[in-house]
Amino acid sequence: MTRGRHSLASRTPAQRRTLIAAPLVTCAVIGAGVTLSGGTPEVDFASQAGASISAAAAERALPFSRDAVRTAPKPEPKVVARRWTTADLDLRTAPKKTAPVKGELKALTKVAVTGVHVNGFAQVKVKGRIYWVTNDYLAVTKPTTPATSAALPIAGKPCPGTSGVESGLTPAAIRVYRAVCNNFPQITSYGGYDPHGEHSSGRAIDIVTSDVALGTAIAEFLRANARELGLYNVIWRQRIFTVQRASEGWRLMADRGSSTANHYGHVHVSVN
Repeated sequence: MTRGRHSLASRTPAQRRTLIAAPLVTCAVIGAGVTLSGGTPEVDFASQAGASISAAAAERALPFSRDAVRTAPKPEPKVVARRWTTADLDLRTAPKKTAPVKGELKALTKVAVTGVHVNGFAQVKVKGRIYWVTNDYLAVTKPTTPATSAALPIAGKPCPGTSGVESGLTPAAIRVYRAVCNNFPQITSYGGYDPHGEHSSGRAIDIVTSDVALGTAIAEFLRANARELGLYNVIWRQRIFTVQRASEGWRLMADRGSSTANHYGHVHVSVN
C-alpha cells in the first residue's frame, strides 16, 4: 500500500515527538491568556466578562432605580396666608370653571391659601387637600356677617348727598335705595334710571363699590329682605339671586365678557 505524504511512519522518532508536542504548546499558551511580545500580559477576557456580570448584578440589587428618581412626587404647595370667604365658594380640582366640584366653602370661612393664582382662581388647602376657588371672593379681613346684614332695619328717610338717584325710579325702587343708603352710608355712588335693560323701567338700581366685603354685605342684606322689599333679583360678582328660585341661593351666571357686565364693581338690584 502506498503511504500518505504526511504519514508519521516515514518520520524519525524525534520528529514524531516534535510534531505531536507543538499543538499542545500552542493550546497551553492560548489557555493561559498571555503573549510574550514585549513581555506585556494580554487582557484576560474570561476574568473581564466575569467582572462585568458581577457589576450588572450589583446594579440590579440597588434599592432604587433611575425611573424611581425621575417619577418622585413634587413637594406639596406650602400655606402662606389665610383669607376669609365672602360668599359660598365651590372647591374645584383645577383652576377653570369647567373643572369638577368636590365640595363647598361657606361664606365667612377662614381658609389657607398658597399664594398661587391662575385664571382668576386661587389655590387653597382644605383638610390637607389642594383645591381652587374664585379669587375675587377672598378677603384679608372678615366681612360683615350675613346674619348681621339681615338684621339691619329698613329705613325710609331720604339720604342727603345721593338722593338725586331717586329721579325716574318707581316708589318700590326708591324704598330699596333708601333701605340701602341708610344702612350703608359708605356708598357714595348709585346708578338709577337709564335707557337700557331693567333700568329703563325705573325698577333697577346699581350700588357702586369695589369693596368686596362691603358689596357682599349689601347683597346679603337685600337677599335677606327680598320678599319684604318686593325684589325681583340681586346680582353681584357674576352670581344672581332671584326670589322665584330663592331655595337655590346664589347661582353662578354665564360670563358676559367684561368686569362691568359681570357686576364685579356694583351690586345690581331690581324690584317687581
